[in-house]
Amino acid sequence: MIRFYKTPYLLRKLLPGYTWHREAGEKKLYLTFDDGPIPEVTPWVLEQLAIYKAKATFFCVGDNLVKHPEVARLALAQGHVLGNHTFHHLKGWQTSFEKYVENTALCQAELDALQPNPKVRLFRPPYGRISTAQAAALRQSYELIMWDTLTNDYDATLSPEKCLENAIRHTQSGSIIVFHDSLKAQRNMQYALPRFLGHFSRLGYAFETL
Repeated sequence: MIRFYKTPYLLRKLLPGYTWHREAGEKKLYLTFDDGPIPEVTPWVLEQLAIYKAKATFFCVGDNLVKHPEVARLALAQGHVLGNHTFHHLKGWQTSFEKYVENTALCQAELDALQPNPKVRLFRPPYGRISTAQAAALRQSYELIMWDTLTNDYDATLSPEKCLENAIRHTQSGSIIVFHDSLKAQRNMQYALPRFLGHFSRLGYAFETL
């Protein structure tokens, strides 16, 4: 199986309308978590972040916000930021323009109730798959966030040790890193995240929200 950990430079150049990383002259990293919030995993993530005084951005599935608003509020209370990941975790390439935009709006309504007047609205397409038309429409209201380091923590065939090793290897100052606060990713993420935080904290990096 071919796994991509680092987003190819050429792809970032060909698709400049997305945020792939942050320019950072200082030692700054941008942790992101997709697919939550859920009570089985997200509070544990928040505990680990608190240990290292790290802030993160959580790209939330709207259906999970409806089911677990208290978990989302906990993340906000601790200084983290919530972003939009559609209401039903849709694949943009397999979803009509109208349905995709409507589904994103449904998720945003839940976010606005929890996080009114954010400085910027953030959107990440599930699976990184979004059509040109969908992106053009959403770009009018959102900063479209992708990533330059993908941990592949959701891959059950990947060992926790390899997940950590590759995440560290492909992270550099300004990187936007993807973990998942989901049951599918729980084994690898719970091994890799605290060690990842510890490694880069010892090197003097700060973890900030997008």
